[in-house]
Amino acid sequence: MRLGLDLYSVRSQGWNALQMLDYCHELGVAVAHFGLGELGTTDTEALTAIRDYADQLGLEIELGMGSICETSVTFNPRDGSAVDQTRRALEIAALLDSRVLKVLLGNREDRWSSTPMATHIANCVATCRAVREQARDLEITLAVENHGDLQGWELQHLIEEAGPDYVGACLDPGNSVSLAEDPLVTFEHVAPHVVASHIRDSVVWSHPRGAAYQWVALGEGNVGLATLARRFQAACQTAAFTLEILTGIPPRVLPYLEDGYWEAFSEARAWEFARFERLVQKGQPFAGTMVAVVDCDAVPPAYVDALRAQQCYDVERSVTYAKSIMR
Repeated sequence: MRLGLDLYSVRSQGWNALQMLDYCHELGVAVAHFGLGELGTTDTEALTAIRDYADQLGLEIELGMGSICETSVTFNPRDGSAVDQTRRALEIAALLDSRVLKVLLGNREDRWSSTPMATHIANCVATCRAVREQARDLEITLAVENHGDLQGWELQHLIEEAGPDYVGACLDPGNSVSLAEDPLVTFEHVAPHVVASHIRDSVVWSHPRGAAYQWVALGEGNVGLATLARRFQAACQTAAFTLEILTGIPPRVLPYLEDGYWEAFSEARAWEFARFERLVQKGQPFAGTMVAVVDCDAVPPAYVDALRAQQCYDVERSVTYAKSIMR
């Protein structure tokens, strides 16, 4: 099983793409997952240099991009249509020898927007279908992430509607928790389609408004990550187990005991939610030490060095933990 690192995990370090590759090599991971922003360039010569340096280090590159759904609150129209943006990203992925292109519908805010989720999903499917021949010609699979927008059954439906011959899943168990879904439920829905992953651990516990959750380093959560890792290793042998460690964020509340919450989940399955609630009832708040800021894009100067150190500390011990459970 190949172990990888999503380089958003070390977003505060100020490193360029080559320095990020050096860090992956030092960690002993096999896959470096770049978002388009982390590459720092779209220049062909510079991208070729990044690919060649990864080859020298024995690293595989995976590429990710943002929303491909034009009705999502996260979609950025300044860079063209969803189809145009996806086509350009596929070209960059091919140049980097990436076998997947991670894409997004949007994020959890789309569930509470005026546009129904079914419409968002249909628009995402339409973008995928528009680039099908290009993706197939390049032998690149579009890996749709559950990004706090899609529950497992919805992601499964999207993939099967678009076509599993060129569309798969990027599994993110941390985002499952943000939608009150047991990560194993998500996995069971999409396991046959998993081609990439963004793995992180979570702590969940009971709260007067419903539940609270916090993302933590691997091995410090209570949502069954070790079990998921074993099942991933058995069922998803072609996908990398890529870590996306997002510590430094305060606990968040899932107010599912309040009026209005479930309006965004009109087709949610009660038995699946019951599995999440079992985790909540058994859980306790995170008792470890963590520097956390509310707005990660506006970090107070006094906290910058502490957050940088924490990112590397949590990534490095998460890699160690992952190696111990993925033997």
